[in-house]
Amino acid sequence: LTLTVLLGLYFTALQAIEYIEASFSIADSVYGSSFFVATGFHGLHVIIGTLLLLTILIRHLSFHLSRYHHFGLEAAI
Repeated sequence: LTLTVLLGLYFTALQAIEYIEASFSIADSVYGSSFFVATGFHGLHVIIGTLLLLTILIRHLSFHLSRYHHFGLEAAI
């Protein structure tokens, strides 16, 4: 779970660097708008998933989950 959260953060950082260093913008062409919309929605999906899994990781490390009380984990997955 820790590795998954770290990989989500790493992906988000790489996507931010890619956006900063892109030689085109969302207003340049159809390619630019398609690129930023598609990767933006995917990045949003990764950010939300990373936050959910980070919450579950913190709850797990705080012993809030048990064999019978783990719905949050299943919902995040």
